[in-house]
Amino acid sequence: MTMIQLGKKPAPAPEPVPATDVPEIVGFEQRAKAVDEALEAVYELDAAPKKAAIALKDSVELFHREALVHMVKTLKNDENGKALLFELVDDPAVRAVLALHGIIRADPMTRAKIALEDVRPYLQSHGGDVDLVKIEDGAAFVRLQGSCNGCSMSAVTLREGVEKALVEGVAEIDRIEVLEDEPTAAFIPLGSIGKKTNEDTGWVSGPGVEEVVEGEMLRFDVDTGMKEPDSFVVTNVDNRFAVFRNACVHQGLTLDGGMLDDGIITCPWHGFKFEASSGECISAPGAQLEQIPTRVEDGKIWVRVAG
Repeated sequence: MTMIQLGKKPAPAPEPVPATDVPEIVGFEQRAKAVDEALEAVYELDAAPKKAAIALKDSVELFHREALVHMVKTLKNDENGKALLFELVDDPAVRAVLALHGIIRADPMTRAKIALEDVRPYLQSHGGDVDLVKIEDGAAFVRLQGSCNGCSMSAVTLREGVEKALVEGVAEIDRIEVLEDEPTAAFIPLGSIGKKTNEDTGWVSGPGVEEVVEGEMLRFDVDTGMKEPDSFVVTNVDNRFAVFRNACVHQGLTLDGGMLDDGIITCPWHGFKFEASSGECISAPGAQLEQIPTRVEDGKIWVRVAG
């Protein structure tokens, strides 16, 4: 309880601090930082003063918002005012204030990129990432990378995280569409097109032995008289060669551009893994790459593509 002595004048209220004594904050970024720091300080107050300060902040924002909404509507309803409004919104400070009050919103692409930044650290911590390509008809078209671009349960979880961030963060987005990645050859250049030399036996010359470096994989194409050349990959593991048709058993996408590491071929599209010696699928037992009959003769790798 506060005791008041009768007959004694209360202490005078402190004099307001002159505006000239307040340190000047120059620049939009510095002002925005000062507001953020002040708000952080408010949230560190005890419950009662914090509640009062937040209530004051909300009341002031609502008071300002009503005036700003009226100003924006008036400008939008006038042809000359509309042009002026667009010019005003280009100013970062004006845009920030209008965005703060929910009067204008960033375009969907900008908001989607902001939403993805919230999940990107999580994706990257699991060896993945995501690129936003476009937004069209309610769909966000994304390209997943690394561990996100696969068929395992972890990859599905990462994909769902991307979808949740975009659908919940951007009202214009109701689904995502995953675009195929565009892998580039990690270890190997394209081989030269081979030439058929014996139509009766179906054996076709492929690349030279010296072209297929030990521990690596090489793509080569052969002309079999069809509209498009046949495409193959040859592996060299401990100087033993194996040739497979250049098509993953998962979705038939090309294997070139993938990795050959420790005797294991990894498809660049969805991460399926295969034994380089037999083509047996490690990711989905029972599946197998189409292995092509192969022989080495006169320093060339020959494959039999027809009976």
